[in-house]
Amino acid sequence: MLLVIIRTLILYATTVLLLRVMGKRQIGQLQPYELVVIIMISELAAIPMQNTGIPLLSGLIPIFILVTAQVTLSYISLKSERARGVICGTPSIVIENSRIVEDELRRQRLNLNDLLEQLRLKNVSDISDVEYAILETSGQLSVILKSEKRPVEPQDLKISPEYEGLPITLIIDGQVINDNLKKVQLDMVWLQNELGKYGIKNIKDVFFASLDAHKQLYYQLKSSAQ
Repeated sequence: MLLVIIRTLILYATTVLLLRVMGKRQIGQLQPYELVVIIMISELAAIPMQNTGIPLLSGLIPIFILVTAQVTLSYISLKSERARGVICGTPSIVIENSRIVEDELRRQRLNLNDLLEQLRLKNVSDISDVEYAILETSGQLSVILKSEKRPVEPQDLKISPEYEGLPITLIIDGQVINDNLKKVQLDMVWLQNELGKYGIKNIKDVFFASLDAHKQLYYQLKSSAQ
């Protein structure tokens, strides 16, 4: 039993590590060859877990080979436009100037119901509002609306909003992120003083706290401290 647990943990840790090496992608954003690699890795990892008679290396070596092949293909597709078209495919225009491109739908084996569903997910209910709809290599649909149908942006109104920046996380579950404090050139004394203004004496009571670009502190107490 102990052997099974150890083998399972080794295979699990190795698989997670190698998937991290492959990069960060959501399932819906995976290229076909990446999805194939993930499925095969899961199958290869499951076999030595279930059968302790199979040497651990018999599962690990094919996994390493698959990941090496995937990383190599990714590098080739990164460097070569032609190879990227062969390995990943190319985007397909399925709506052009508010007209559905029937031949492209047939080539991609995409029916009208699926296309309309994808449009609704993009908050588009009327095809006449669409300038272009492009089926990306990941299977996601990109929609470009006609200029008069696009949401109004500040630059359209000649407005220049203030810079917002990215909020910096300072506390997570009562633990101070010291690296982030240094990044904004602040220290624990400042943080304790700021929290003290809100009557918070113990940092451990803070569930989450962040600082925006205007040095405004946002915080939320743990439910047990409220």
